[in-house]
Amino acid sequence: MKDMHQIIKRPIITEKSTLQKESMNKLAFEVDPRANKIEIKQSVEKLFNVKVLNVHTLTVKGKKRRMGRWEGRRKNWKKAIVTLRPGDHIEFFEGV
Repeated sequence: MKDMHQIIKRPIITEKSTLQKESMNKLAFEVDPRANKIEIKQSVEKLFNVKVLNVHTLTVKGKKRRMGRWEGRRKNWKKAIVTLRPGDHIEFFEGV
């Protein structure tokens, strides 16, 4: 499909994702909406040199926004929750 840097857009660092990382070794990423689970798994394994056990994906619907009398929407985006092998970690997330 695309380059692995285009599939994985950014990490999602929230309170919930931090708790998942600490307790269940799961990380959350914003990914390309056209990427499938296999491409996401391969990209994370190559970029961060870890072993991925499982990938869950979901599409987050964009919110409606108003500016005066005009109404618009934010765009929809795709989230991937990646489960890593016990003992593996990504330094990018450490200390967050």
